[in-house]
Amino acid sequence: MLNYNIGSPPSIRLKKDKHLLDSLGLGCLIACFSSMEHIKTKGSELLSWVSSGLAGFLYKHDATGKPCYYPTNIRCWTEWFDRDDPSATGDWETLCKLRKENPGKICPTPAAIEAKTLSGLTVAAAGDVIYKNDITSGFICRNKDQINNKKCNDYRVRFSCYPPFCGGGVCWTSWFNRDNPGATGDWEILSELKKQNKICDNPLYVDAVTTDTMTPAIYTGETFYMYNPTDGFVCRNKDQTTGKCSDYKVRFGCPCNN
Repeated sequence: MLNYNIGSPPSIRLKKDKHLLDSLGLGCLIACFSSMEHIKTKGSELLSWVSSGLAGFLYKHDATGKPCYYPTNIRCWTEWFDRDDPSATGDWETLCKLRKENPGKICPTPAAIEAKTLSGLTVAAAGDVIYKNDITSGFICRNKDQINNKKCNDYRVRFSCYPPFCGGGVCWTSWFNRDNPGATGDWEILSELKKQNKICDNPLYVDAVTTDTMTPAIYTGETFYMYNPTDGFVCRNKDQTTGKCSDYKVRFGCPCNN
């Protein structure tokens, strides 16, 4: 069963910060489960904030005047882009050119970039030497950097953005917790979860929180091997400084017509 999130934000509101944000022309306020520690702004765009509570919400009004609530720990992904192939000097999936060729399809400030070969291999699995792979430049694999005169694989890329860029209302699944970190880590893989649960074919978002305190995964300081709505969520024990992941549960955000 999918539940449409149209409820109110947490009851604790930072009224004094609303005055600050309104004076900056943002037309929004921040509501948190507890106090907000830091706000960073640039012009009329709210870039980030750090909440000492469980989660943060961006609160504003849409074109109809109705309030919209966007959980800030959630990210969505753009479509895949493949503007080049390695037949000449390499595969140049630069952010600048992708923006020009796909106006309005990439958010102003991406949170992350993901690259895969057209056959589905990750960058690490493909084994190429990569020149650039970041949210500022985009992705570049140069043929001259490869060993044994090998050419780069052909790659496609996509970018992670914060709501509301990737769409409006989202319908959330229930929380799923199929694994725990007792062995190699916590593997909440979408393909496995689909075998026993009703999840849409193409989720827009994935949300992961700890099972004990409901702390968003991005606030735990742990390193994640996988965290995207296409594949799911994986935290490997060997990637952590403590030697073990927290126990996580996940949910997926689907288009509300699914």
